[in-house]
Amino acid sequence: MLRKYIPHPMLTIALWIIWLLLNNSLSAGQMILGAVLAVFIPWFTSGFWEEKITVYRPWSFVKFLLTVLYQIVVANIHVAKLILSSSDKLQPGFIEVPIELTSPLAVSILANTISLTPGTVTCDLSDDKTHLLIHALHIEDAQTTIDEIKQLFEKPLQEIFH
Repeated sequence: MLRKYIPHPMLTIALWIIWLLLNNSLSAGQMILGAVLAVFIPWFTSGFWEEKITVYRPWSFVKFLLTVLYQIVVANIHVAKLILSSSDKLQPGFIEVPIELTSPLAVSILANTISLTPGTVTCDLSDDKTHLLIHALHIEDAQTTIDEIKQLFEKPLQEIFH
């Protein structure tokens, strides 16, 4: 019964928290408006969702988010060092990362996570959806970069979304 009115409860909670953080206010008006939007946005858009979103391990998802935030901070520092040092040392390039994720949502989260991390941008998903093309600001060893992406980001997403 509750799913009829709140089709994506985790999204509803996330939207409400994001609303409050963006408005930097815990006033009653902002809390009510945020709650109304957080309930109605998923409800209005539920017809567009192809798959039912199921997070099999919520604590793994929290751990994944913390890992992503940490990696963003580390990558910011690394990119700043690269930019402030001689640009002659930069080795930009493209790498093709094989992925084993089958859920379109998990692939999308992986691609966006890579793009959120400074120094890397996801450029393309292969037609057969088994490879991501990524541009990196500096690649010393392509296989090491691929292994890091798979270990830090893809593996947790496989656990979370199966």
